Amino acid sequence: MLAFARKQELNPSSVVLQDLVLNMRELLRRSVNANINIETRFPLTLPPAYVDANQLEMVLINLVVNARDAMPTGGTICIEGQLRAASEGMQEYVALIVRDTGIGMSQETLARATEPFFTTKGPGKGTGLGLSMAHGLVEQSGGSLTIESSPETGTTIELWLPLGVSDQRGVTASDDKVEPALPPVPALTILIVDDDPLVLANTAALLEDMGHQVTSVDGGEAALSVLRQQQAFDILITDQMMPGMTGTQLAKIVRGERPGLPILLVSGYAELAEEGRPVHTLAKPFTQHTLSVAISETLGRPSSRTVVPLLSRR
Repeated sequence: MLAFARKQELNPSSVVLQDLVLNMRELLRRSVNANINIETRFPLTLPPAYVDANQLEMVLINLVVNARDAMPTGGTICIEGQLRAASEGMQEYVALIVRDTGIGMSQETLARATEPFFTTKGPGKGTGLGLSMAHGLVEQSGGSLTIESSPETGTTIELWLPLGVSDQRGVTASDDKVEPALPPVPALTILIVDDDPLVLANTAALLEDMGHQVTSVDGGEAALSVLRQQQAFDILITDQMMPGMTGTQLAKIVRGERPGLPILLVSGYAELAEEGRPVHTLAKPFTQHTLSVAISETLGRPSSRTVVPLLSRR
């Protein structure tokens, strides 16, 4: 919602789009079905874009998952970069384009596509925030978003972004701000819980990319069912705001049944309260690095980041 409202704090830098997409290739591949092919097309001379790399990664994952859902029988997603101009002789932009061969959208759906929470997917299959997040990011970055779609012909989404500063072949996202190496964490067996299928899939992909074995469930009751089957897990990672049972309610039950199981609570809220011993928390949105750090801290391993425990109710 902050992205849609254009109130999020951005950290833009000069980003080589082909490098950003290349670094995400495994994560993107795991986000789609086996019957979907992902192609990339980037000219060698394409200049960098000026944008927040982390936010752009989140937007790209959302767009790819939307494209996947529009192709239930399979198809192709093409991610490409092109140079664009608003009109002849006017300011140039770098366009990151996501094109699919899916079912497309009617004009009525297209007119509402960037509205927050608008979705044509069934209950529990989408938040309706993907395109609104993309729209908010490009607008706040000084660019624009275009969508072309019609039924049975697929959809093309273009993110027009301001030009970045070229340095030889360009500056990658990590050149401006180098993120520390991931903390050394051995392969773990992890249970993750989230009612949002997109967030669930993205988190699972991040964890699997780090070498962990992941079991994903969409709610507290489903998590308890898995745990009560006596499956062994090294850590439970759960969202806070879920229908039926919140993350803190789930944590309280799990503590009683499996007191030795470490629990990491993920939330977009700054303050939470829960009875009993502190629970480690991780704020949204998070990167693979911050997720890895939070896991290390939850397991009681050394980390450079200060632990922010869940506050006890007074």
